[in-house]
Amino acid sequence: MKLSALVCAHNDEARLADCLRRLEFCDEIVVVADRCTDRSQEIARQFGARVLDGIFPLESQRKAAGVAACLGEWVLEVETDEQVDGKLAYEVRAAIHGRPDGDWFEVPLHNYVGETLVRRGWGAGLGDVMAPRLYRRHVKHWKAGRIAPAAVLDGRYSGEIETPLVRHADPDVSQMLSRLDRRAALRAQDLADAGETGGLFGDIGRALGRFWVSYVWRQGLREGDLGFLIALMTGLDAVLCGVRARELVRLRAAAIAEPAAELTQIGFAGRR
Repeated sequence: MKLSALVCAHNDEARLADCLRRLEFCDEIVVVADRCTDRSQEIARQFGARVLDGIFPLESQRKAAGVAACLGEWVLEVETDEQVDGKLAYEVRAAIHGRPDGDWFEVPLHNYVGETLVRRGWGAGLGDVMAPRLYRRHVKHWKAGRIAPAAVLDGRYSGEIETPLVRHADPDVSQMLSRLDRRAALRAQDLADAGETGGLFGDIGRALGRFWVSYVWRQGLREGDLGFLIALMTGLDAVLCGVRARELVRLRAAAIAEPAAELTQIGFAGRR
């Protein structure tokens, strides 16, 4: 039963080789190179990957194009900052060759900040502790979105893989804060496009709710300083996205109004 590895990259030459090196147990590797201006495509081809070059404004488009390019019956979805060790590779192979009753598996993730493993408290798209990363090719779809689009799974649940994917998204706290800022900027564009900008008081309410969920319900309090920081960032994300979305709507309205005002002035001048 053929297994495809799917990796989406955007100027990831610094970490792509280490990611792909650990996927050689798959029957094929498909790399979606989204607007890459570095050596990502060259590195991918060195590992025998089929490379899909393109411009994908939405992450959902990038992932959908990658799945469509896969030839395997099963797809293992891996990010460039994640690594598959030998034990997970064996378990994935065993899972799909064991004729599972369902169509997709949940895969656990171990998220590292620097050299510190943070198991609890993740939210706001900063990290997942479990995600549907192993699935039959036609089962998983994504709702439209620039960042962390919601996934829709049409098939039957097969169970959980035991061995985790190892993720090194942030070398330090500073980089984690920068990632939050970048994600909020993209999410704000999605909110502005959908007309779901909300208001400040609603943002504050969501921020408090997210903090409680991250710190208490998801037990971020057991992770010490990093758990508290992640809970704060999870709440702050709601405020950042809302404020930026409303700012973006105002800027778009001003950009439309300015040419109209100029045309009006030209019309008055012509009548004079």
